[in-house]
Amino acid sequence: MNNLNLNDPNTLPVDFIQNLVDNYRNNQLECINQNMMMDDAHSIWFDLSTLKSFITEIETQAQIIDPNVQNDDLGIRFYYAAYPGTPVLPIPSDYAKRHTLVMIPTKKDQDLNYDFNPFEGKALAVTGGLALAQNHGTLVPPSTSVVESY
Repeated sequence: MNNLNLNDPNTLPVDFIQNLVDNYRNNQLECINQNMMMDDAHSIWFDLSTLKSFITEIETQAQIIDPNVQNDDLGIRFYYAAYPGTPVLPIPSDYAKRHTLVMIPTKKDQDLNYDFNPFEGKALAVTGGLALAQNHGTLVPPSTSVVESY
């Protein structure tokens, strides 16, 4: 499941993917929906341009503070998150309390992948101010699920 050869792309069996999605929906999502009395998001979509731009920004900013950094030492941690009860623009109001993802750059040091904010210099922690991060894709629901396969 971890493949760097572009002629042999990463693959997962469709049944395995469906099982993972069903496990989430039948357990975590069902619990959230029942306990919070809502219809929480079960997927989020980001366009490739946004993702590529974020990856390029991580590489660029990391190179600025550490010209010797290797791409193998950089990564992205995906945090599960939820919007507040009253979202602030540009977040739509119908995203209130729904799941989302926040992507934070990571940098490896001594075989550990630390959250990394290049705006804080060489620190391998996010301590305050503004952090390099990505959020706000398209949530389903409230967007339509008719386009989803799983």
